Amino acid sequence: MAATRLSSTPLPGIGVRYDLTTRDQWRLSVVAHRDGVRTLSTYRTDDPDDCALSVRLTAEEAAALVDALLPEHHAPNLLSPADLGLVAERIELSGSSHWNGRLLGETRLRTTTGASIVAVLRRAEAIPSPTPDFRLAGGDTLIVIGTREGVEAAAGSLGRE
Repeated sequence: MAATRLSSTPLPGIGVRYDLTTRDQWRLSVVAHRDGVRTLSTYRTDDPDDCALSVRLTAEEAAALVDALLPEHHAPNLLSPADLGLVAERIELSGSSHWNGRLLGETRLRTTTGASIVAVLRRAEAIPSPTPDFRLAGGDTLIVIGTREGVEAAAGSLGRE
């Protein structure tokens, strides 16, 4: 089997185009626009000018697609929150939040909303499973998991000034 080859072509003023040819002779093309948008297109190699599909993705949609394509995403022993009827969201704690500088346990978030903060991203550091004595800081990104309603309630509480 031939090695997979990904080529890139600079597109001045636009971004970069990446091309991959599959073993079934489909050419996949991704244009990475400078503004974060991605355009995914497919072509048959026997007619490289005949575009079979072209989809424009936001940066967030492209990131979700990349996540879905990664092998670890489909590890059979890992549960996805969606498989359990749960959602996971990133909530940024503002510097003006009532909770800035307070202990995580003081929020009583799990008790009042049913949602849990399962990790905190602070600068370049990830803090998994923060304990109740963890001190929150403005600029923290909180990874919150729970029901849709619980996560929305948690976002409201954490956004309180």
